Amino acid sequence: MNFLDVIYEQNKKYNWDKDADGNVTIYIENRGIFNRIAQKLLKKPKVSQLHLEEMGSFIWPLIDGDRSVYDIGILVKEHFKEKAEPLYPRLCKYIKTLDDYGFIEKKKS
Repeated sequence: MNFLDVIYEQNKKYNWDKDADGNVTIYIENRGIFNRIAQKLLKKPKVSQLHLEEMGSFIWPLIDGDRSVYDIGILVKEHFKEKAEPLYPRLCKYIKTLDDYGFIEKKKS
């Protein structure tokens, strides 16, 4: 299957919100024994925040389990015009990174 045809959805274990300026923040709950120790000893927060940049904040809500990578690319191109180029190499790398870190997953058929 072509990567551009893949449909992804957000991993439901991560909460997120969008501020008035359209910036997305993803909240990551730090669980597990090592995180508990780090929270006690090193004052690590129970919830970390990942602030997405402009293009990431635009892309994140589009990863909804309905749109393919190709479909998202069309919307990114319409919104960002030339600023999005090189569009598909950048988008594919971004999607792959989100997948590698477990923020998104391929939609199950």
